[in-house]
Amino acid sequence: MFLSRRSLLFAGLVVVSSACTDPSGPGPAPARIAALPRPLSSTEQATITASNAFGFNLLREVNPAFAGSNVFLSPLSASMALGMAMNGAVGPTFEEMRSTLGFGALTYDELNRSYQSLIALLRGLDAHIDFRIANAIFYRSTFGPAIEPSFLTEAHQFFDAEVQGLDFSSPQAVGTVNDWARMKTGGKIPKVIDSIDDAIVMLLLNAIYFKGDWRHGFDTGETHDLPFTTVHGNIVNVPTMHRKGGFRLGSAVDAQVIELPYGGDAFAMTILLPRAGLSVDTFAESLASSGWIADRSSLTESDLDLYLPKFRIAWEDTLNDALKRLGMRLAFIGDVADFSRLSASVGHHLYLSFVKQNAFVDVNEVGTEAAAVTTVGVGVTSLPPQVRIDRPFVFAIRERLSGTILFIGKVVDPSKN
Repeated sequence: MFLSRRSLLFAGLVVVSSACTDPSGPGPAPARIAALPRPLSSTEQATITASNAFGFNLLREVNPAFAGSNVFLSPLSASMALGMAMNGAVGPTFEEMRSTLGFGALTYDELNRSYQSLIALLRGLDAHIDFRIANAIFYRSTFGPAIEPSFLTEAHQFFDAEVQGLDFSSPQAVGTVNDWARMKTGGKIPKVIDSIDDAIVMLLLNAIYFKGDWRHGFDTGETHDLPFTTVHGNIVNVPTMHRKGGFRLGSAVDAQVIELPYGGDAFAMTILLPRAGLSVDTFAESLASSGWIADRSSLTESDLDLYLPKFRIAWEDTLNDALKRLGMRLAFIGDVADFSRLSASVGHHLYLSFVKQNAFVDVNEVGTEAAAVTTVGVGVTSLPPQVRIDRPFVFAIRERLSGTILFIGKVVDPSKN
């Protein structure tokens, strides 16, 4: 069921995970994953830290427009989609995007390789979790010759991006893009665009899907309707799960911290429950990455009773204004943004038309199913005029420097010999 905004705020290392649809109660927990398969490099750690900080900043900027409403987003998905676009940016446009995403002074190569290694690490971290990251670039076929081959090569090499030219003027193009999103999110996000504007020459997409069971499941027989106080002070009865133990408990400034592990314990849902009387919106907008690290360090195993509402959220928003407030301004301004690494010939006319995210989460007795797709539309203010030789013409073959004409002719029907 879809519920109104709750006095709970969800955050995780990267993104919340997913679940089965046939609750069967608690079972034996799989072997615990106690460490990463290898140490993180300093660049990889910087990438994770940047993505987390960007997530809290993005939540802070998005939240005011959703006061009293649910919010669910994936900072990692947004970072990866924008990371692909940033790979085509140059000068101040690149610097603003890099700063907004939290990457300090990392170079193009460092950014690309850190995204690449993070994708590989997350995909294979826990055999009990179905975690998928997918990237794609769809471009207007007529725009293809203007794209720098190195831009597409790096997108494929470092982001494992599928690359495809489409006739954006065809109705089938919208279906192709939406079908990609649907397939990459297990059908949870079936549509990300309604149409493709004539000014759009490229769409960059990231999809994240995560499916896995709780490490310690909830017994469906223990789920009952219990009262929940909404942000507006109303009391509603919602299906609420119950179990004893199997989670970690801690404290933070102005909040209680509860962490519920999934699968082999490499991934978890962390809940921050603001103290009574503190607005969840105020609390959400005060969160910072540094405090998040401290909050996690207080967690210890608990055998207390836990009551957690079942819930499902489908959320979407265009992130342009939030990203501008975070400092990514130039990228959205036509004829000011510089995407010359994407296209040397047209890069000064390219800009980010929109950054949109669709997200979904379903929490039940078995686990949590979550998915997100971030779509970045690259627009052009003006393409170089096309020259079509589509009527009879005269031509010459000449030596250019001296002006000597070697051959001259006329073509009235190219199909004739």
